[in-house]
Amino acid sequence: MQLRQIGIAVATTLLAAYGDIPVLAENNPATTAAPKPPACAAPENRQFDFWIGDWEVRDPAGKVVGENHISSLHEGCVLFENYRAGKFSGSSVNIYDAERGKWHQTWVDSSGGLLVIEGGLVGGKMILAGETVDAEKPGGKIDNRIGWEPLPDGRVRQLWETTKDKGTTWTTAFDGYYAKKK
Repeated sequence: MQLRQIGIAVATTLLAAYGDIPVLAENNPATTAAPKPPACAAPENRQFDFWIGDWEVRDPAGKVVGENHISSLHEGCVLFENYRAGKFSGSSVNIYDAERGKWHQTWVDSSGGLLVIEGGLVGGKMILAGETVDAEKPGGKIDNRIGWEPLPDGRVRQLWETTKDKGTTWTTAFDGYYAKKK
């Protein structure tokens, strides 16, 4: 008997003995699940994408104070920031935490600074806030609030404010206008 005939004979014997043999789910197009969407495909994950790009950063008077490169990493799940201003440099990792419904940023810099802030999109602005230690007052805390606002002319304004009195008075720590590099 040829090999093909043996195969047909075995299949015929199995069908006679066991009836229809079910097709395994992983091989059955009718039961195969649709592919999962990418992990960070929700619209919330795109809320901060207006910040992506190569930027020249100026103060309110128009003086160049630094440059910033913001890129999307890890299949669009993370925004990575790389800031330079003379000898000073800093980086941040930004991610939308879907489980908590919040944006998270961790900033580190060449002065040893660490800032952990969270929040979300409020009225078209990304607003993140968090607490740091007040180096001038043992046991003291400083509340930080940073907003990123896309402007009609394509720039982005970043306003960082701090308070030591739970929000009664706010001081500007940084006011920068990002313009895309040409």
